[in-house]
Amino acid sequence: MKKIAFVIPWYSEKIPGGAEMELRGLTTHLHESGLRLEILTTCVKEFASDWNVNYFKAGTETIHGFTVRRFPVRKRDVAAFDSVNYKLMNGMRVTAEEEEIYVRESVNSPALCEYIDQNKDDYALFVFIPYMFGTTYHGMQVCPEKSVLIPCFHDEPYIYMKVYKKAFEKAAGIIYHCKPEYELANRIFDLENVRQEIPGEGVYTDLVSDAADFRKKFGIDSPFVLYAGRKDEGKRVHVLVNYFAEYLKRRKVNLKLVLIGGGKMEFPSDLVRNKSIIDLGFVDVQDKYNAQAAATLLCQPSQFESFSLVIMESWLCGRPVLVNGDCAVTRHFVSDSNGGLYYKDYFEFEGCLDYILSHPHVADIMGENGKNYVKTRFSWPVIVDKYTKIFRSLAGETSSGKE
Repeated sequence: MKKIAFVIPWYSEKIPGGAEMELRGLTTHLHESGLRLEILTTCVKEFASDWNVNYFKAGTETIHGFTVRRFPVRKRDVAAFDSVNYKLMNGMRVTAEEEEIYVRESVNSPALCEYIDQNKDDYALFVFIPYMFGTTYHGMQVCPEKSVLIPCFHDEPYIYMKVYKKAFEKAAGIIYHCKPEYELANRIFDLENVRQEIPGEGVYTDLVSDAADFRKKFGIDSPFVLYAGRKDEGKRVHVLVNYFAEYLKRRKVNLKLVLIGGGKMEFPSDLVRNKSIIDLGFVDVQDKYNAQAAATLLCQPSQFESFSLVIMESWLCGRPVLVNGDCAVTRHFVSDSNGGLYYKDYFEFEGCLDYILSHPHVADIMGENGKNYVKTRFSWPVIVDKYTKIFRSLAGETSSGKE
């Protein structure tokens, strides 16, 4: 099979974002398995940087043994983009003209698209990730017959823009992380002629965790609920904090909420003062695993997830999870694995906590169920095998059925 090009707006070894981390893991393991591949990306540093700035030098470099090709970006009208993006972020209707502005003034590289057009015969497939950026939208239309999308779809305003139809509905294939993402896509787009697969996402399953080490290092002896991730309203961490504060008022139990990860937010001063809420900020990876093993449970309150690595890590560390019932993806994982519970309002949250705290043996079983679920479905050997079969099939070498 000819080499495969993975196309992403920005790429380096240090970018912490979900799609970026996923692609690093996927390409590294596929390369180690013998698959020939390259990365096509822009010279922009990362999502949080200025998309008009070519931070990296254009050209090629070798990372993890394979070629990364960087292309300069075109200058964009930031004000025009921000005006449309503001409407989308706040659930306001946008016109067809505004949709065109959004994709035109996103991060774009005509040089990257030109390279795809001039060199498409040298590649078996062009795999684009994630869905909402200009590199994906414009790049997929250069060579749709060889274009594959790993969208990372969420149920959010962006996905409903009609402008995406002309790119996604002509793709050779779309690869999803889970069944709810597939179902969401097929409610919005006409994908009858698009090959669709649901292999999942790769996870490192050989984690080592030490609950006792975490408790000793951070001086936390009480049972605790863990939140791991960015602290902002988009992740609904404020709702978790409010629910937890209400739970302590109603139950008077010795229970703490421990948060790890970046971002800042205000917490009830009395709960901080008596150490019922403890924000540890960034911790190293081993401390994160140790925290997950020490926790009574992990709570993932986010409503918009296309996977959720922290859930998988919590299960690998043997602990159950509690998730937002309005997130179809995390609810699916919990139900499919029998590895936790989900809630849709405060009283369901209260009932779930009551149950897990009063049934520690069942909580342990949930954690073990989750661990087995991750290892049998999302370990890297399993994912590499699935992706290799999918890519060979899309390139016309073999057949593959939906998982």
